[in-house]
Amino acid sequence: MKRRDFIKNASLTGVGLAIGSSLINCDEAVSDKTTEQNNKAIHDLYGLPLVVATWHVKNATAKAMEILQAGGNALDAVEQGCRVEEANEKDQTVGKGGLPDREGNVTLDASIMDKHGNCGSVVYLQNITHAVSVARKVMEDTPHVMLAGEGAKQFAISKGFEPEDLLTEASKDAWEKWKVEAKYKPIINIENHDTIGMLAIDKNGDISGACTTSGLAYKLAGRVGDSPIIGSGLFIDNEIGGCVATGLGEEVVKTVGSFLVVELMRQGKSPQQACEEAISRIVNKPNSNYKNFQVGYVAVNKKGETGCYSIHQWFSITKYQDGVNAQIQSDYYNKA
Repeated sequence: MKRRDFIKNASLTGVGLAIGSSLINCDEAVSDKTTEQNNKAIHDLYGLPLVVATWHVKNATAKAMEILQAGGNALDAVEQGCRVEEANEKDQTVGKGGLPDREGNVTLDASIMDKHGNCGSVVYLQNITHAVSVARKVMEDTPHVMLAGEGAKQFAISKGFEPEDLLTEASKDAWEKWKVEAKYKPIINIENHDTIGMLAIDKNGDISGACTTSGLAYKLAGRVGDSPIIGSGLFIDNEIGGCVATGLGEEVVKTVGSFLVVELMRQGKSPQQACEEAISRIVNKPNSNYKNFQVGYVAVNKKGETGCYSIHQWFSITKYQDGVNAQIQSDYYNKA
């Protein structure tokens, strides 16, 4: 057993004893106070608050952690963190500057989910940079979960979002070059790392998550991936944990991947074990073509433990915990 694991286990044992002692010897008010103190001890033990996201997005995780350290909640943190990448024109897989579909239109998908299980999403949204914020408005200001296309755009405008052209010169030039042959074949870890998925746990131990993407480059017009589909690209259960996915969305949808990871954690698996099992469900399907596409998961449980796993090498995550904002290379299945 590693020293850090030993310390954690010993500390948790002490916490359990303290809770038991308070139930025997203290009145209800004292017991409540002791329980609150012990819950805080557990949170501190596992380094809360915590932010984790797909890919190399240190500016985004830094923004989310800034929110948390100022006393903000996990929902605000994931929204503000994702907005950083949506506004980053150099990131051609998210928000403004995203690579377009075959018709030259940049279309965005996004979702968000809070500690209560409330959720909102937008699909095929055009001309609005901050899709994740529109998804939050859908969650909070409508009786719906998902809005699509022109309806999503008009809703966003009604909420004060300013329409703008999302196709930058760099993305337009890339599209023009693609049209010369107009062939489509997913490129592992390049064209497919099309999502920022973010999970956060605040100081209260509450979990929220968000996803935002411009989807696969040069997709058929109208294509929607896993990112805005609750249970596929994102799922949160505040009693258990959360998960976000990245990669070829069609394959994530087929296994309802993020929900699967959280349910595996509910059964007792660690975040790492759950991510690995979810990837195995994809690669072990009959006639799986997994060697030609990438999928990656990142998950966190209620204790603040994290895990990540992918089909192929070079998937990475960014984790901000215990004062360290670090990029971490994921382990992967296909080592052949």
